[in-house]
Amino acid sequence: MNIEDLRVFCIAKKGVTEECPFDETTLVFKVMGKMFALTGLDDEDQTINLKCDPEYAIELREKFSEDIFPGYHMNKQHWNTINYSGALKDSFVKELVNHSYDLVVSGLTKKLKTALENF
Repeated sequence: MNIEDLRVFCIAKKGVTEECPFDETTLVFKVMGKMFALTGLDDEDQTINLKCDPEYAIELREKFSEDIFPGYHMNKQHWNTINYSGALKDSFVKELVNHSYDLVVSGLTKKLKTALENF
């Protein structure tokens, strides 16, 4: 998977916007204004930070220790850094993106969930 494939996959999700709020090289994907993924545009390692259920995050880090790590510059309990150019299959990386998106959507307020449904 490359950065453009990842970007297209993320931006195609309902209610998603992309922006660079931190600097010109950190691309952030948000659903209804809430961050669910961020990646470096100039990242040689091709990594993405994704929100993750804490227990699942630990399980992933143990099982895929070469490509999944505690979230770089993020809350290590709730975020993982995924090497998406490594040994992980594209379909699995997309599954992890979906998990992050769904986790953030589940935490939205009722008002934002309704707005997302009507998006």
